[in-house]
Order: sequence, then C-alpha cells, then structure tokens
Amino acid sequence: MQIHDNRLIAECTSYDFKEMLERKKVKSWLKSVSAFANTEGGSLFYGVNDEGEIVGLENVQADADFISEMIKVRLDPVPEVQLIPIEHEGRTLLEVKVKAGVLTPYYYYQDGTRTAYVRVGNESVECNSQQLLSLVLKGTHMTWDSLPTQVDASKHSFIILANTFREQTHQEWNDKYLESFGLVTSDGKLTNAGLLFVDNCTVFQSRIFCTRWTGLYKDDAISSVEHRANLVLLLKYGMDFIKNYTMSGWVKMPNYRLNLPDYSDRAIFEGLVNHLIHRDYTVMGGEVHIDIYDDRVELVSPGAMPDGTQIQDRDIYNVPSIRRNPVIADMFTQLDYMEKRGSGLRKMRELTEKLPNFLPGKEPHYKTEASSFFTTFYNLNWGENGRISVEEVADRVNSTLKKYPVNGGGSEKKYPVNNESTLKKYPVKNELNRPVGRTAQRIIDMVISNPMITREKMAVELGISLDGVKKQIKNLRERGILVHEGSDKAGYWRIIVKP
Repeated sequence: MQIHDNRLIAECTSYDFKEMLERKKVKSWLKSVSAFANTEGGSLFYGVNDEGEIVGLENVQADADFISEMIKVRLDPVPEVQLIPIEHEGRTLLEVKVKAGVLTPYYYYQDGTRTAYVRVGNESVECNSQQLLSLVLKGTHMTWDSLPTQVDASKHSFIILANTFREQTHQEWNDKYLESFGLVTSDGKLTNAGLLFVDNCTVFQSRIFCTRWTGLYKDDAISSVEHRANLVLLLKYGMDFIKNYTMSGWVKMPNYRLNLPDYSDRAIFEGLVNHLIHRDYTVMGGEVHIDIYDDRVELVSPGAMPDGTQIQDRDIYNVPSIRRNPVIADMFTQLDYMEKRGSGLRKMRELTEKLPNFLPGKEPHYKTEASSFFTTFYNLNWGENGRISVEEVADRVNSTLKKYPVNGGGSEKKYPVNNESTLKKYPVKNELNRPVGRTAQRIIDMVISNPMITREKMAVELGISLDGVKKQIKNLRERGILVHEGSDKAGYWRIIVKP
C-alpha cells in the first residue's frame, strides 16, 4: 500500500476502509473477514474513511485486542489474520490482513446461526447454496466434477468419447483411460465428470440453449433450439449452430482467394470450450446460452470467477488459471480441445486479431456478474450502419487494396458485389503471381479458420503426406503469402495481405 496526500492507496484488490471500529455491530465488519477468508484474502483498514483519508484511531491496542477476540468468538473456523499498526504523521491506523483460507467455508456465528460470506466485487455478500457447496468442496480439497456417484460405470458406454479421442489424437483408445482421466473410480463408479461424458448423458444441467435473434436485441427469434447431451456432443451442436447462422465473405486477391469471415471460428470454439469447462455445474437450473445477433455472438454460462473478482476489472494476460472443474478440463485437454496452461481468454483475443479483416475495438469482451460469465465476439464485417460490403472490407484490409474483383462462383454465403466497381485483374508479371493451386488454397482457408492448426492436422485434413504439406507451405512462404509467428507448438499462422 501507499500513502499520498494523507490518503491511503491500497495495492490489494480486496479491501475495506473503516473510519472506526464498530463494537456494537460486529457483524458489519466480521462478514468481510469471513468473505476474505472464503475467497482470495484481503485487508480491512481501520482509521480510514470511505474516501481513503487517514483519520486515525484513538486506541489502536484496545481496538486490536477487541478485533482479535471477536474473530475467535464469532468465526468458525478461525481464519489466519495479521493485525498491523501503521503510523503516519502522528496518526495510527490498523490493517487487519486476512489470508485466503484452506478450511472453507469460514462462518460468522451468532445466536445459533452460521452464515458464510464471499467477496463479489467490492462487497461482502452472503453465500447462496451453490457458493456454499463450492466452499465446502474447496475445504475438503475436492471439486464437484471429481465427486464419485453411486452409478455403475459398467451400465454405461463411452463410444462417442472414444471415437472423438481417436479422431482428435490419432491414437487408439483404451478403457483404462476412464479411471486415469478421473471419469471412473477404482471401484467402478462414475464420477460426476464421468456422467457428463457417457453416451446417454442424463445430467439435467448438461444443456445448451441456442438462439439466432432478429436484429441487435432479444426480440423475435429466427431459430431457437435446446440440446441436452454429453459434453462432446454439446460442443459439436453448439459450433454447428454458430456456423449455420454466421457468414463469411471473400475477395479475389491477385493469386488466391482471401476469406473474410464475420468471426474467428477457432476463437469461438475456444470460447465455447471455456464455458462448458468452467461453468458451475452445481447450479441445477442453469445452462450455457448461445445468442447470435446481427453484430455479435454472446456466450453465457452460470458461475462467476472462482476467486470472486470481476473479469472486466482484470488484465486477461495476467489472470491465473483457476479451474473450477479440473477433471472436465483435463478430459478436454486429452481430446486436444484446449491447452493445460489455461490461456483461453488471451488466446481468443489473439485468434481474433489474426484475421485479415480485424479492426481494433473488435476484440472479444469478457464480463462477470454475481453468478454468470459472459463472452462476446463482435462481427468484424458489421459497422454503425449495418453490414459492410465486401469491397469496403477489402479496402479496410489494406489501404492500397483497390477492390479486387469478387469471384461470381463463390458460395451462397458470399455477399453480392456491384460488377461496375470491379477493377482490372492484376497482370501476371512472374511466377510468384501465378494463381496458387487447389491444395495451397485449402491451406490458406485452414489458416484463416484456425491460425493455430498444425502441419500434422493439415496433412490429415488434406489427405496428403506431411512432406507434401511442408512443400506447399514452403511455396506459400516464398511467395510472400504465408508466415508463421512464434514457436511451432504455440505459434500462429498469418496471411500476408498485399496488392
């Protein structure tokens, strides 16, 4: 912390200022001690008013003794607390530093009732039933998805999971993986995570609601569908719905076709994975929502940040990976749907920024409320006056690009272009301006759809050898069309746009 102009500037994100010690209303400040211990810790500063101005305490030692005694009498279990007196220009303030607890929940006790509190933003609020369950699990070093059930694994099949594992990893599935991945216990019972991956999943919360709305608000719906299935199928159904109700234009470059999608497919995939993995499955009446509007796609799931902070107040490049459902997360990692290092928020932004038609201000946006997490992707081909024409987008991609002609034989999802605005095609000056082949064009399309795609996956998708892929990539690099940034395993492909 720092003191400037007789005002306290606290460095910690969780703190409360108290001008004086309330001896008759101990609940007013003990609930903050409970909340800090139940979340990520924090500090109460006594002798500081709401504006952060240091007013001081008359008897710091007496106040410290009273605080210590009330914590011992009114909180169960007793959290780890430090009482730190601070002298400044003849005034003394007291910091009550509460450490994040490991024996959660920490209850405030009075008149035979026990109440636990958590930190939401800058407030200490009473736990609801879902939050209390999460704290109980945290205190026992368990998570909801790791808890065993009484359901016999032998009565259920994992055919969808096994087939997906083979397709994604190109490795053979072994039923022994079920126990090693935490889906089945050693005595043959399914865990909660196992229930979410069986073929005939009956977990009520395992649902997604998909809606394509008319316009920019929740008014009339063009299409609305509910899916209830295991997590592998929910991911597939959700992505299929999004692809069906979003568009992609394209323009003809001198020697290849440049796709200009509304959204990054891979970024949205990362977002949906994130919501399925990190949602709070203890919320019985909650599900993941996919809402598509003209100008954006919104993903919403039950469960705020596990540490009680608000994501909109955090630097997403410095948010530590805290997994509410580590077994589910590990299973998605084994399926090659996500990375272990937990960098999904950053990756969604980077993937979107790699698109050739990206504009600053169109980055994915994240928001948390008391019990929900929101991810918003913005349509890159939408402006203040509605959809932007392909020609305008092309001009935006490169300031020197002069409305390349659009191939009239494109897909049904391309946008109509006025032929009168079409300029002369660039003449073929040398071998580098020769049109790329069909395989090279498919690689360009793959890279725009998923800048993280590996050469190995390209080979599988194209049905050619890895050496064949490397040869195509070398050619695209030599022609100044394709580059790779970062390491082979963690980098991104990027299309070079130039006239």
